[in-house]
Order: sequence, then structure tokens, then C-alpha cells
Amino acid sequence: MTTAVRASPLTGTGPLLKVSLHQDARLIAPWVVLISVLSASSILAYAWVFPDADDRRALAATLGSNPALSLVFGPARDLMTADGFNAWRAGQLGAFFAGLMAILIVVRNSRANEDSGQAELIASGVIARHSRLAVAVLMAAVAAVALGVFCFVVTLLCGGGVVPTLILSASFTASALMFAGVAAVTSQLASEARTASSMAVGTLGVFYVLRGYIDSSDFPDWVTWLTPLGWLEETRPATENDPWPLLLALAFAVLLVLAAFVLQGHRDFGQGMVATRPGPARAGLAGSAWGLAFRLHRGLLAAWLIGFAGLGLLFGTIATSIGDLIAENPAVGVVLAASGVGSLTFAFLMTILQIIAIIAAAMGVQVVLRIHAEETDVRVDPLLATPLRRPTYLASNALVAFGSTAVAMLVAGTTLGLVASAEDETVEFVDVVAQAAATIPGVWVLVALALAVVGAAPSKRLVGWLGVVATFGLTILGPTFNLWDWVLDISPLRHVPDVTSASPEWSGLAWLVGFIAVFTTIGFAGFRRRDIDST
Repeated sequence: MTTAVRASPLTGTGPLLKVSLHQDARLIAPWVVLISVLSASSILAYAWVFPDADDRRALAATLGSNPALSLVFGPARDLMTADGFNAWRAGQLGAFFAGLMAILIVVRNSRANEDSGQAELIASGVIARHSRLAVAVLMAAVAAVALGVFCFVVTLLCGGGVVPTLILSASFTASALMFAGVAAVTSQLASEARTASSMAVGTLGVFYVLRGYIDSSDFPDWVTWLTPLGWLEETRPATENDPWPLLLALAFAVLLVLAAFVLQGHRDFGQGMVATRPGPARAGLAGSAWGLAFRLHRGLLAAWLIGFAGLGLLFGTIATSIGDLIAENPAVGVVLAASGVGSLTFAFLMTILQIIAIIAAAMGVQVVLRIHAEETDVRVDPLLATPLRRPTYLASNALVAFGSTAVAMLVAGTTLGLVASAEDETVEFVDVVAQAAATIPGVWVLVALALAVVGAAPSKRLVGWLGVVATFGLTILGPTFNLWDWVLDISPLRHVPDVTSASPEWSGLAWLVGFIAVFTTIGFAGFRRRDIDST
């Protein structure tokens, strides 16, 4: 008499994990290296840019209490040491990118495989149902640990302290584990990989903005514990070096992964817990290339625009407290006054609009990269088999990218101006909206750069994201390191004039428009000549 052997719910996980890691290593390695470089470069740059105590005291006085920088980097608890500077400059940014890395790994190796049909081929082998999700989560965990170890070693070799570097690197690992759990859940809820990624990245973005809002506002200390990224902040590298909040992050990650496995057991293969709505009975606007482009992006754009309206409201409330901040720390007022803007509050608002512009550029690049994604999914060839011409197809998507970023800036500028002008009589609503409008060409340069790469050489499409990252570094971090003017001038946002000035330098916008025209022309010329679906 034979006895049936009961298969494990994770049968085949080991071999599949080995193969998947081998295939995904080249995509994971750049994330590990870049996040580690962010930490190590902070240690190296600190000694170079701020060599003596006077420089460091000036840094602490001018930047430590700047709410605009707290939005991005978190509170600066110790800018008198290299480890404290590293914890401030790399802590929250590194945690954000670590979370983003984990999200992409999990979705790519779980939900995306179902959409492409690869998961069905894998399932035909000796693979249990839960094995694919387990492999995706384990891959994110391996990447998280690799990031923590590599970052620790590299930062230590560059001169970082042992304990502060260990706590900081561990916080990156914890962030990756938490958002791997978030991505595992959204991969079960969404009906396709793109939606799952958007939901997970949106969750990460909301947590990041909430953390920044809390850090920039006069909330009690316990409010920091309301966000997962706040837990990582409470480890306080270089000051208290407290590892215990990391246990809370680990528990949160475990709960999310368990929830993802439960959800997976209750959904159909290839479907999500949230069913896809059926399409309209008639084509309507989607019957044209222009309507189709809008329809493909409308859900994503609606979510983004709601987010931009919220950003304007949140940042507007922070701007109204700038007067109290300057009273407590006059050095911040000196820095803002050095910008040449009449109102100190408006000078702060210009910085906020630069941050919003970088976020808007990220949205625009995402829309442009969808063009190539549609190619690789073999959805463009059938369209071009009709009388639709290539320039028309590309123009329809480019219009959505340029138009959506402009609307996003105006929406954020409107809500920002409404709140700031209502609370501060030195700020005019029209001026804030005009400044937001003047910032649009700076955003369009980055969108046009992505369009040029996708149109002419889609295999180099990472350049689109590098443009956004470089602009962020030069605009927000560049002044911190006292970079040369010619280096800072590489950022398109550097050339946006102050509309409240007696004589605004409009020539900067002319240069930006020129670059937009050049990049767009390159994109259209390249798309017309290259093969479709080329990588």
C-alpha cells in the first residue's frame, strides 16, 4: 500500500529562488551601490566641504532648522560630526530608495510574471502556489540584507563610525523589508503589475510626505511614531544609536507578508482582489490616438493630481510658520534673505515649488517611459498597422506628459498660494501661482530629456530617471556642498526666475525652452527611424 506524500506549500522555492536571483542580480546591484554611495559620499564630502569647526557651526545654524530641508531629509540632530551629517543627508533618502528597490523587486517577480505569462509556465513545473510570492519576498530580503552589509562596509571604509554606520545601514535594510511587504500586499490587490507598483510606490510616497510634514511642523515627539519611516528616524544614528525601533519595522514587515499570503490564497490566478472594471461599450475618445493616450494614463494622473493638491495644502501650512522659525533661528532668515527675494516666506515657497517641480518631473518621466512599456508589451505594432503615423502616436503621449506636469504645477501652486496668502499678508496668491507657472519649463526640460532617450535610444531610458535624480541633487543638495556655480547651473530649476523681482531674468526661461525644443526634436527624429520594440 502506497502512502501519498503531501506537498509542501513552498515546494520548489529553493531552485526558483536561485534562478531568479541569478537573473535579477544585474537589476538589484545598481540600487545597492547607489544607496551605499549616498551614505559613503556624505562621510567623504563632510570633511572636504566643512573642514573646521566654524564651517560646521555655520552649517548647523543655517541648515539644521530649515523646514524645507527637513521635509526631504528629516531633522538634523547633529551636524557637527560626519556621522551626524550622514544620518541627516542619507537617512531618509536612503530609506526611501531602499523601499523603492524592494517594491520593484517584489512586483517584478510576482505580479508582473503573471501578466507576462511566465508564471503560468513556471506553475507547470513542480512549484507550489505560494512559491512564487515567497521567492519574490525572499529576493527582496536578500537585496535588503546585501544593501545593509555593503553600505556598512563601504561607509566604514570611508571613515564612518562603527555603531552609527551599523544603525543607519540597518535602517535601510528595515525599510526595504517593510515595503517588500507593502508590495506583496498590493500585488494581490491589483489586477496588473503596473497598478500594483503604483499602489505600493504611492504608499511609500504618502509615508514619506507625512514624515516630512511631521518633521517640519511643531508636533509633539510622539507623532513621529505614527509613520513607518518615523520608526526608522527614531533610531537616531550618531546621537542615541537606538536599534529597538527596527524591531517594530521587522514586525510590520512580517505582518504584511503574512497578509499577502492570505490574500493570495483567496484570489484567482492572473486576477486581483480588486476586479478590473469593464471597458465602455463604445470607444468614445479612445477611438483616436489622442483619446487613447489620455485614457491609458487617466487613472495614474488623477491620483497624482490629488497628491499635488495635498502637497500644496501641507506645504502651505508649513510656510505660514516660517516667521516663528526665523525668530527662533535668525541664521535661517539670513540664508533666505540672501536669495534676494523680498518676502522671506516667498523665498521659502520658491524652495517648496522646486521640490514639487522635481516630483512633477518624476510623474512626467513615468508617463514617457510608458511609451516603451507599451512597445515591449506588443501593443504599439497593432496601432501602427492602422493609418496611425508614428509622429502622431508619439505626439499624443508627449502631450499627456507635458500637459499633466503643467497642470500638476498649477494645481500645487494654487493650493499652496491659497493657504500661504491666507495666513501671511506678505504673500500674494497671484505671485505663488505665477511662480509655479514659471517653474513649468524647468520641469519640461526633464520630461523632454526622457522623451529624447525613449524616442531615439530606449535602451538608455534610465537616463530619464538620472536627469530627475541629478536635478534633485544639484538643486537641493548642491548648495549644501558649496558646489561651483557652473555645476549648479546644470539644474534646469536654477534658471527659473523670481517673478516677484523688480526685473526678473526671463532669459533663463528662453534657454530652457531651447533645450526643450532640442530634446523633443531628437525624440521624434529617433522614434521615426528606429525599430519598434527595440531595447
